[in-house]
Amino acid sequence: MNRSRYIEYIKYSFSSLVANIKIGGKMNLLNLHLHSEDFYLYLFNLVFGWNLENLNTYIQNKDAIDLIDYSRKILVQVSGTASKEKIDATFRKDLNNYNGYNFVFIFIVEEADNLKNKVFSIPGNISFEPKKDIYDCVYILKKISGKEINQIEEIYKFIKKELRTEKSLDNIDCNLTKVIKMISEINLDQSTVDPQIIPYDIEEKIQFNKLEIAECLINDYKIYYSRIEKIYFEFDSQGKNKSLSVLNSIRTIFLNIIVCNKDLSADQKFFSTIEKIIEKISESREYLSLPEEEIRLCVEILVVDAFIRCKIYKNPNCSDFIITRNPIELYLDNLKPEKFDDHP
Repeated sequence: MNRSRYIEYIKYSFSSLVANIKIGGKMNLLNLHLHSEDFYLYLFNLVFGWNLENLNTYIQNKDAIDLIDYSRKILVQVSGTASKEKIDATFRKDLNNYNGYNFVFIFIVEEADNLKNKVFSIPGNISFEPKKDIYDCVYILKKISGKEINQIEEIYKFIKKELRTEKSLDNIDCNLTKVIKMISEINLDQSTVDPQIIPYDIEEKIQFNKLEIAECLINDYKIYYSRIEKIYFEFDSQGKNKSLSVLNSIRTIFLNIIVCNKDLSADQKFFSTIEKIIEKISESREYLSLPEEEIRLCVEILVVDAFIRCKIYKNPNCSDFIITRNPIELYLDNLKPEKFDDHP
């Protein structure tokens, strides 16, 4: 169905944008925050029928306000930080020139439901209702999903043109499928598995993220860590950044599930990631003619490996996801004699 295809593409693109903005913010690279103002300007005009303009076009770095609809008297602030302090600080700015305007906050990274029941000191000359005037990505996606198919298609075409991700999505799906095929061709007999070399306590990460059911799967398949290392090494020899594209694809699928399904448990998010990858593989142009149970086994191993590499779920010793070393560097490091024990 076109509706599900459009919505899936929109959700994927949103989650990629959110992840990139979040990482950029932590690195103090705020160019995506600025570009997002214009992106949301056109998106909201499509979704809500507004006529927003970028106020920074006319008044550089205007305090408190990013977008404005003069005809409907709507003020919009686009922010990556969702907090009561952020809203209160905005309302302390000089808003005397906007009598009768309605203020809307768009939080482009963090969820903002917890702010909708807060009490704010609102200037007497503007209107603001937290329950209806605080938006985040989840809220936006729900609004888009509820629209008619023709409207969803128009939004899909805009996002496809604006974010330009479709070609890369095709390549990522193709790479993901190729890695699964490579895993399916190796001997997974535990007696021949290479020694695992994992630089932190996996059990600590499992407990920190409150994984219970998935713990069994992680403990069963963590022994294949060095095997997947060698597969990534071989895969990267065929082209630059191929393994990175696969790991980032798994990460984006995981982030998309978090953004769109905030009520899921940690275990549900883990297994939803597996199901979504299997779904992507079944839709890939490089579709594998393997039994379903073999595909599932390979995907489970790959997701466990992404967990170990800290592409999904937080490491208790870090504030956010860890970006591990390039698989080639790790593989070469593992070839050093001192890394091996007495196992065959």
